[in-house]
Amino acid sequence: MNHAHTHTAHQSGSHGHHHGDGSTAQAEVLDLDAEVLAEHTASITGWLPLDAGPHHIVDLGCGTGAGTFALLDRFPDAHVTAVDASSEHLQRLRTKACTLGVQERVRTVQADLDDDAWPELGSPDLVWASASMHHMAHPHRALRNVHATLVPGGLFAVVELAGHPRFLPEGAPSEQPGLEERVHAAVDRLQAEHMPHRGADWGPMLTAAGFTVEGERTIAVNIEGSRSEAIGRYATSVLQRIRSVIADRLSPEDLAALDQLLDTSSPHSILQRDDLTVRTERTVWAARRT
Repeated sequence: MNHAHTHTAHQSGSHGHHHGDGSTAQAEVLDLDAEVLAEHTASITGWLPLDAGPHHIVDLGCGTGAGTFALLDRFPDAHVTAVDASSEHLQRLRTKACTLGVQERVRTVQADLDDDAWPELGSPDLVWASASMHHMAHPHRALRNVHATLVPGGLFAVVELAGHPRFLPEGAPSEQPGLEERVHAAVDRLQAEHMPHRGADWGPMLTAAGFTVEGERTIAVNIEGSRSEAIGRYATSVLQRIRSVIADRLSPEDLAALDQLLDTSSPHSILQRDDLTVRTERTVWAARRT
């Protein structure tokens, strides 16, 4: 979801990341991610161990705003500072804020969180980072910066993803069974080269940065595709993004089968299937600056 190098867009998560590639396709994946996984994002914001509603929230690597708008909805008295490196993502976020009538509660900051000097983000009592920490070249330094930014007693919520979501049933497509697993294996190998912290256990790193980890929760996502045509578009967008970076790592047979799934005019297109699901996991850590 929003980063340099060869990263694909999912990181879907949500919700957005700190390096922008300016890609409209990537922004569209983030928007679909927000739509399809809205219920699960709401369950995470509702789980956070907060005695009172926060007043100032910082959304690090906000992408197109999945976390920002979930937090504004959950905490009606709060305002959010949304931080991302992509000007396109931030523009989309501002447009959505105006559409929803919450523009007065949102401030956007364009910044690369790998820079030595962080932008002035005020004194938040909640910092949210969904699928963004693993994109940082120096996550330990970033964690220390978050600790210094939070007010004493403030909470840091880190949401991590178990990779890209799966969509197809086992054995599909019939002419190339197991295609999706091979596609995911290829993109996982590629991303491991560029993002060694993707899928990391953030608990020990949070503790090392001075936080007290107060809770950890893993949420399994399993959404039946028949509920929403958005899932077909989401699956198509995610797999198109993955294809754009791993085409040369697939066999000719697998690439042809993937292209058939992604051909929206084909009767074998993903959009024509009625057996899609969204399967993934998210883990959230709630860490306190004591």
